[in-house]
Amino acid sequence: MGVTTFTLDYSSSVAPSRMFMALIIDSRNLLPKLLPQFVKDVNLIQGDGDAGSIEQVNFNKASPFKYLKHRIDALDKENLICKYTMIEGDPLGDKLESIAYEVKFEATNDGGCLCKMTSNYKTIGDFEVKEEEVKEGRESTIGIYKVVESYLLENPQVYA
Repeated sequence: MGVTTFTLDYSSSVAPSRMFMALIIDSRNLLPKLLPQFVKDVNLIQGDGDAGSIEQVNFNKASPFKYLKHRIDALDKENLICKYTMIEGDPLGDKLESIAYEVKFEATNDGGCLCKMTSNYKTIGDFEVKEEEVKEGRESTIGIYKVVESYLLENPQVYA
């Protein structure tokens, strides 16, 4: 078993608190609304949404996956940091035990933010995760961020 780490930065012109609210705090409601072709629903199956809670994301037919489950490990609403772990679901396949994420939203001088994501892939056996193998997931994440950013720019009162 090994751990491979990847990082991803995304610059946004939207304030960090609004991106955090949309992508972390209210994602259960917002993602199915903005991406109905991919996300069927997001259900809280354990807890109250804070650390220790487990969410299940169910996907629609347009997605290559059926579902995944995340455990929220830490939620720092003051510093706009969320740590969560994918603990179950199709994206893990038979080669990954889990994927731990840390997402930070930092303010930039122009009023926007820098979204920093670190992903730790915990493998089963001697399997090694290669950069090209996570490319699709990274592109999907950037796509979600862009959709959310666009929605927030078009609706400046949301999460203001």
